[in-house]
Amino acid sequence: MNIVFQIDGGIGKNIMATAVCKAIKRTYPKDKLIVVAGYPEVFTNNPHVDRIVHFGGTQYFFKDYVEGQKIRALVHNPYHDSQFINHDAHCIKAWVEMYGMKYEGEQPELFLTKRERDHYLQAFKPEKPLMIVQTNGGAEGQNNAYSWARDIPQATAQKVVDAFKDDYTVLQIRRANQPILNGVGSLTASFREIASVIELSEKRLFMDSFAQHTASALGLPSTVCWIANNPLVFGYSQHDNIVAYEETQQPDLRTSYLSKYDIAGNPLEFPYMNEDEIFSAEEIIKSLKAQTTPKRKDGATGLPPAS
Repeated sequence: MNIVFQIDGGIGKNIMATAVCKAIKRTYPKDKLIVVAGYPEVFTNNPHVDRIVHFGGTQYFFKDYVEGQKIRALVHNPYHDSQFINHDAHCIKAWVEMYGMKYEGEQPELFLTKRERDHYLQAFKPEKPLMIVQTNGGAEGQNNAYSWARDIPQATAQKVVDAFKDDYTVLQIRRANQPILNGVGSLTASFREIASVIELSEKRLFMDSFAQHTASALGLPSTVCWIANNPLVFGYSQHDNIVAYEETQQPDLRTSYLSKYDIAGNPLEFPYMNEDEIFSAEEIIKSLKAQTTPKRKDGATGLPPAS
């Protein structure tokens, strides 16, 4: 039987989906798993996936995989599942159980090759240990370069970087239209390039976006800052998850539907007097100083994720 597993959403959601792929293959080992996604590069070399199809490459899909065949369609959105909305389970667990499968602790996985690692190591050749930061996230082409609901405030992030930039080569994952910190290099590259560089890093500071999922999939503990979203739903226990301070103002939630805040950062919903009330730079610096990176293994795949 063909299993059609469709993933709508960004890179982070696709990385979480690799854990669901593992659960699908464990449950249906004899079936062919066909992943339909917007970020097929996330699933490259994944042994649990039989075929990767980009949303823009579905020509003859019906004829090749559906017509005259039995299929199992796994195309529902976990963000509309009750467990997810109620914060009763991590998104991965809710996703697996939504399809009637048993969740057995599957975690995200990425499979980088030695050639990829060697290539990007030669490309960067940092003189000092690498520190990777991602302070801003969101979809390509979004209107706002900064979202209070998701991104680390610029002033806070700059204080953190200033504490490390003399001892580390600091690279900031960012799109061209996003703010850049002083004293850092800009890391604007393909997903697998960025994943390879993250694996080379010694220190990692992320917000709630694809880089923290990537680090977890590579077994790399990181410092992750959270504002609107909940680390119990999107985070990982191997990270040091720093949650925003208590809100100081009553937000205007007139447009909220199944989640409290618009992740794009609706200014009417801002529940603080100013961005300085969200995080303590000192707390983030302390977390990063205590952060240790496990010894990397040789071979064709990344470090295994924490159980």
